[in-house]
Amino acid sequence: MIIIPAVDIKDGQAVRLYQGRRDTTTLYDPDPAAAALRWLEAGARFLHVVDLDGAFDGASRNEPHLARIAELCAKASPAVPLQVGGGVRDAAKFRRLIELGASRVVVGTRALEDRAFLDELLARHPGKAVVGVDARDGRVAVRGWTQTTEKSAEDFLRSLSGSGAAGVVYTDISRDGAMAGANIEAMRRACGATDIPVIASGGVTSAEDVRALAVLPLFGAIVGKALYEGRLTLAEAEAAAQSANGQT
Repeated sequence: MIIIPAVDIKDGQAVRLYQGRRDTTTLYDPDPAAAALRWLEAGARFLHVVDLDGAFDGASRNEPHLARIAELCAKASPAVPLQVGGGVRDAAKFRRLIELGASRVVVGTRALEDRAFLDELLARHPGKAVVGVDARDGRVAVRGWTQTTEKSAEDFLRSLSGSGAAGVVYTDISRDGAMAGANIEAMRRACGATDIPVIASGGVTSAEDVRALAVLPLFGAIVGKALYEGRLTLAEAEAAAQSANGQT
């Protein structure tokens, strides 16, 4: 399981939200590229960037920042894969993010609402499309987590099996930005519900969280607020993941 630092961008700045609510912004860096560089210099092997303005409003104002971060990732040695999401609701935006330098693009709302759209993306861009599954009380939330559907998150995960998606980012909204610890049981169920590689997101706060997640068949774990606030360093998180798997 790899540790994936997160850079969330809102109004052109690197921020974190509490449980995804747009009125709970905490500013961590006025320059999102500087925030990304911090994690790259700390040894990040993968980076996850969310365009919050795109997620909330459907229209991105942050593409210049995304392009700068993609350039930094490409210049790292070795190059670091960049995963970008937030408001990707049409094929044109998906392609534009790939052209900006994203290695993989996360699709959430439209993937749930339009399976034909998702299937076409998967066929046209093999290895590039990741599905965002954001769960509130076991049901999928959409449109920047502002609307909760009646769709069971586990049912949605099951429906993705065999689809060819590059991965799933499974977020427990109640834990996101709350520094309350990861929901280990929810992540266990997510891994058991699909054959798509799962990335855990939401609430990773301590080395103990990382060790508990690392024994699950997860591809990675996204860490945000804990890194920004110094509750956990990237090196500590990586070491915890390795120790859980008996590595040195």
